[in-house]
Amino acid sequence: MKPALLALAAMVAPLMVASAAHADACDDRVRALQQSWDHVNFEVPEAVRTAEMARLNTQADAVVAQCPNRAEPLVWDAIITASEAGLRGGIGALGLVRDARSELERAERINPRALNGAVYVSLGSLYAQVPGAPLGFGNRQRARDYLQRGLAMAPNDIDANFFMGDLLVREHDWDGAARYLQRAIDAPARPGRAVADRGRKAEARTLLARAQQRH
Repeated sequence: MKPALLALAAMVAPLMVASAAHADACDDRVRALQQSWDHVNFEVPEAVRTAEMARLNTQADAVVAQCPNRAEPLVWDAIITASEAGLRGGIGALGLVRDARSELERAERINPRALNGAVYVSLGSLYAQVPGAPLGFGNRQRARDYLQRGLAMAPNDIDANFFMGDLLVREHDWDGAARYLQRAIDAPARPGRAVADRGRKAEARTLLARAQQRH
């Protein structure tokens, strides 16, 4: 190898190692956010859940700042922000859900396939649950479109099936809701997500019982 190329390789190699280490650190931070959200959302008592979710939201903002141009921190920041909005409720929560939507749209521009389609599943759940105009941006057709994109990427995903089932319950499509909710209940376990899987499947069983009673 020519001396100039050797010199260039010597400069590039440390940068590649540093870049890989940074990526690994970001992945670790995202996993920590995920596990913390699982705990707060499904295990923390309701009396302190809002405060704990707000604290976690601050941590998620910091991870986004530490890992620029990465979609995964933005997705989890959006999920946590939307969760805080759901816990707070009322008009004051609308600013939070708009922030969550903006974060998901940013994540989509970076990598729409991040986290197995979670960008689209999260956008779908937002459009399904947020009030419509003039107060909010809720829109069930857009919710369906986003959820279908998520399901196309991960047809067996527990969250994609749960939120499609939830949307169909809201639309009183009891048969359709039952199919998706049963798929959520039957979804394969996710590594490291036992707490979330258990909590989500419990929610799916509750909604499924409601759909079967209305059938």
